[in-house]
Amino acid sequence: MFNRPLLPSQQRAYLLPLIAVSLIVTLFVASCRDDANISLVGAGASFPAPLYQRWFAAYSQLYPNVKINYQSIGSSAGVQFLINGTVDFAASDVAITEEQAAKVERGVISLPITAGSVVLAYNLPNVKTGLRLPREVYTDIFLGKIKNWNHPTIAAANPGVHLPKLAIEVIHRSDGSGTTNVFTQHLSAISPEWKTKIGSAKTVEWPIGIGAKGNEGVTAFIEKFQGAIGYVEYSYALQNQLKMAALENKSGNYITPTPESAARALEEVELPVDNLIAFNSDPKNTQSYPIVTYSWLLTNKQYFNSGKTQVLKNFLTWALTEGQQSSLELGYIPLPKKVVVQVHSAAKTINGNTRMQTTRT
Repeated sequence: MFNRPLLPSQQRAYLLPLIAVSLIVTLFVASCRDDANISLVGAGASFPAPLYQRWFAAYSQLYPNVKINYQSIGSSAGVQFLINGTVDFAASDVAITEEQAAKVERGVISLPITAGSVVLAYNLPNVKTGLRLPREVYTDIFLGKIKNWNHPTIAAANPGVHLPKLAIEVIHRSDGSGTTNVFTQHLSAISPEWKTKIGSAKTVEWPIGIGAKGNEGVTAFIEKFQGAIGYVEYSYALQNQLKMAALENKSGNYITPTPESAARALEEVELPVDNLIAFNSDPKNTQSYPIVTYSWLLTNKQYFNSGKTQVLKNFLTWALTEGQQSSLELGYIPLPKKVVVQVHSAAKTINGNTRMQTTRT
């Protein structure tokens, strides 16, 4: 009754099932591990792009086997890519409409992940940042009614400032843009003429100006042309040292864009629990900067790859905590604590379906 050593053929027969089981377990564990080789692809708004690039680079340093690629192509294109199922997530400064959401086969969750201001940046020689622009003035500039920088109405709001006799060169977005939507919503809120003639949308029929793609393109054009004025996200103006106008708010005060003045405006925005989407196109606070918005990261409700699902949820948890710390440095507004709680709760509802991994990844 002694145990005899197994013959080579018997050893192989004995070991192969164990190796197969071990391999299956290893693959399953790897697919669930935070540091598994996982790539996520996103696209959309240029508004949060500088912050996203910082976040994704920092996250990949913490988790080298996680790669997150983001393309700044505009809110409209990003939402369409999500509808087509060609990206893992999208980004938009106006979230997503009910009509668009209905077209996303695997459902969509809108997560406000950061916030910022839309500023009017200008290129005027010998004129410092903080040029005062009354509400009717900057509306009339984009309507094409005020054509020169030494216009009497601009001069009256800026006593002691030497305004050059220089033509105003309006720069606007040429692509479908959430930044455009935010800016034109504000113009529609403060000007009945703008609301009637132009309205608000991601793309509008501009009565004047030169079109440029993305916040990057508008920034580059403002830098290039003396006399230029255009609307860009605050971080682009900050990082490129563009001069920014102080805009008249609803209380009649001229407010320079800063994270503090933007945060005051953000305090007035109440996000509904069902979709976390809300706007305030004309804040009431006396010290609020008047053009502020959240920027939304759009995910599917259901993913076909549990590894991607877990990595995405892990990243969102990081972005809502450690990631918010780099917001101010780049000119964005850290999320209020109550919004962090709302977003974290919504992100928990993202699901991964492992049974469908063999058909689609």
